[in-house]
Amino acid sequence: MSASERAIELLTAAAEAAHDKKAENVLAFDVSEQLAITDAFLVASASNDRQVRAIVDAVEEKLRVDFDAKPVRREGAREGRWVLLDYLEIVIHVQHDEERSFYSLERLWRDCPIIKLPSAVPGTGSASGPAE
Repeated sequence: MSASERAIELLTAAAEAAHDKKAENVLAFDVSEQLAITDAFLVASASNDRQVRAIVDAVEEKLRVDFDAKPVRREGAREGRWVLLDYLEIVIHVQHDEERSFYSLERLWRDCPIIKLPSAVPGTGSASGPAE
């Protein structure tokens, strides 16, 4: 089973919103084969706490306005180092560069297919792992 059409739509919109706020290294993984709790992960990073928060705010607004979607869980927003937004179909991780490097989610999920994002979101598809 692969990520649902809705999950792909949410991921794409979230990736575009993150990119608009200068998110770096935006990657999407289809984790539906590995996890029963979600279809896909979106991972993005920023160089400072303020930018992490701005990316999270932009993603939440885009998904709320365009899809009437609200996260069922939001963690880490106060610190601005690693914010997790859980939309059930997708989970979005926005990390400070240091956390991104240390926790290396790309390495953890490298066996999962990468979901290709629009070419308007540069930096996609650069993780090692199978391409979709």
